[in-house]
Amino acid sequence: MHFSTQDLEEAASLVHKVVQPTPQHAWPLLADHTGCEVWIKHENHTPTGAFKVRGGVIYMESLKTENPSCTGVIAATTGNHGQSIAVAAANAGLISVIVVPRNNSSGKNRAMTAQGARLIVHGEDFQEAFQHAEELSEELSFHMVPSFHSKLVLGVASYGLELFRSINDLHTIYVPIGLGSGICGVIAAREALGVTTRIVGVQAEGAPSYALSFEAKRPISTNRVKTFAAGLATRVPDSEAVAFINRHVERIVTVNDTQILEAQALLLRDTHNIAEPAGAAAYAALVKERHRMLNKKIAVILSGGNAERDNLLKILSSAAFEENTDFNQ
Repeated sequence: MHFSTQDLEEAASLVHKVVQPTPQHAWPLLADHTGCEVWIKHENHTPTGAFKVRGGVIYMESLKTENPSCTGVIAATTGNHGQSIAVAAANAGLISVIVVPRNNSSGKNRAMTAQGARLIVHGEDFQEAFQHAEELSEELSFHMVPSFHSKLVLGVASYGLELFRSINDLHTIYVPIGLGSGICGVIAAREALGVTTRIVGVQAEGAPSYALSFEAKRPISTNRVKTFAAGLATRVPDSEAVAFINRHVERIVTVNDTQILEAQALLLRDTHNIAEPAGAAAYAALVKERHRMLNKKIAVILSGGNAERDNLLKILSSAAFEENTDFNQ
């Protein structure tokens, strides 16, 4: 999976017709907690509240060219991928059907429906929803949109391109990993531009498939996931993503749900930005590794802001939301 600078620029020009470039800000209060310069890439500021819509735009553009007779698409998701496909499909004039597992985020479900998708609820987790979506794609003769694909990565890489061209001399970027398109997009942008910034992947302790795959140097699945970070809740990694990530990242860090909730609280308290659990995971990893990153210039990907009401209530009542929270000890 290799893209030239021209590939990235052409994709970004298409993405920016739907998604304006998102900001990256240095936040002094976040730096106070970590002892380093902290830049946040605000992918919570896209029209869907998450980065994945960028990939959906490029995937649908490619699908229209390669399969002009296609009338509809289907995908499985826990939310942000589904919103991406719903928005991108509507933009391309296609019908979209999205399969979600039971107990999925009600807010994300409502958003996908409002964005034009037909919603189907099936299965206990993402993997079961995905298998059902594959079956439905044959029944409906709709194109099955994978959750990981080089075209999705190409679109997502536009945020990496924006970040690298806005901020020079970044030492390390922390990127959350769900199925891998986000971190692969950052890698693709770094490789195309020839910069030396290190990339660290972040997973939930209760969903460590890519961390295990990194250690084993091959894809490792888990029997179940146990984390409130739905965007990280992957138990079967994509083999192509594993190979690409393992070749290019510095390491993969895991954080627990308590650390993620603390990071959500700090992001809300000190930047007034809402981060969903997966969106806060990268900052949680930086806080965990703060002694390793002292005095360095660090970027953190806030990949999405679609937090649920119950989650927000926990953030507001958490100890980390109090003014006296200090991790520099």
